[in-house]
Amino acid sequence: MTAPRLVSAALAATLAFAAPAGALDVTQMTDAEREAFRAEVRAYLLENPEVIMEAVAVLEERDAAAQAAADTELVQTYAEEIFDDGYSWVGGNPDGDVTLVEFIDYRCSYCRRAHEDVNELVETDGNIRLVIKEFPILGPDSLASSRFAVAVKQVAGDDAYHLAKEALIEMTGEANETTLARLAETLGLDADAILVQMESEEVTAVLAETRALAQRLGINGTPTFVLPDRMLRGYVPLEGMREMVADVRDAG
Repeated sequence: MTAPRLVSAALAATLAFAAPAGALDVTQMTDAEREAFRAEVRAYLLENPEVIMEAVAVLEERDAAAQAAADTELVQTYAEEIFDDGYSWVGGNPDGDVTLVEFIDYRCSYCRRAHEDVNELVETDGNIRLVIKEFPILGPDSLASSRFAVAVKQVAGDDAYHLAKEALIEMTGEANETTLARLAETLGLDADAILVQMESEEVTAVLAETRALAQRLGINGTPTFVLPDRMLRGYVPLEGMREMVADVRDAG
């Protein structure tokens, strides 16, 4: 709910609480009664402005709870596509007791900010299965980077993909044929084969499937993290992710 809508809803709730008993049906009031009612409510709000913020806070909590419940239902509905699609890269501990999925765009500043946190979480925990979903949404360089990453995985395998992913998240220049070919060579890969694969239907299909899944899940930004019982829309600091992983384990 947007801020103006929250305030409007809060005002409505406050009006109801502030109204005199037996006079809540404004449609049954005379003009004089209605005017007196409005004056009383206005005076009440001016004397107690904190009531509005309290009502806004309650509505925000309710909205957050409703969103969380809806997200949990979506995760359960599309669990197989989210956690075991058969084509996304799987890292960390493949047999880990908690799976963390990240929808990533290499040109997203918050994805870059989260990158070290995610790596540290996975490395220090030791029991997290990490799944990366290529979700380029920030323009041609994002798309080229993801096409390159998926092509690397299809041509050279998971280990090469991991190296490419780590390099792409740090890459600051334009992602074009020249720079990506150079990157492939730096990683010891067959640049020509990867550049050809980048334009293949197989790569296009992977990105299309991920985009379709994101639409079904209501994901329109990166990073988005998915755990078995929730979605985390946006950057979450390391300690926050650790707490949520712990919550998943406790619930299990």
